[in-house]
Amino acid sequence: MYFTDRGIEELVERRGEETVTFEWLGQQLRTFVDLHPEFETPVERLATWLARHDEDDEE
Repeated sequence: MYFTDRGIEELVERRGEETVTFEWLGQQLRTFVDLHPEFETPVERLATWLARHDEDDEE
């Protein structure tokens, strides 16, 4: 189990029933990076991965 699994599990437990838009998610990521600029690179990588993760399915 990765350390991040605990945070992911908490997210699913607390907000798993909610529906969100990518616009909302993008704003939350921007706010997080504004508050924690040291995480800019990992957040950028996550956002890029989320944007492109299904490209292999199209080929």
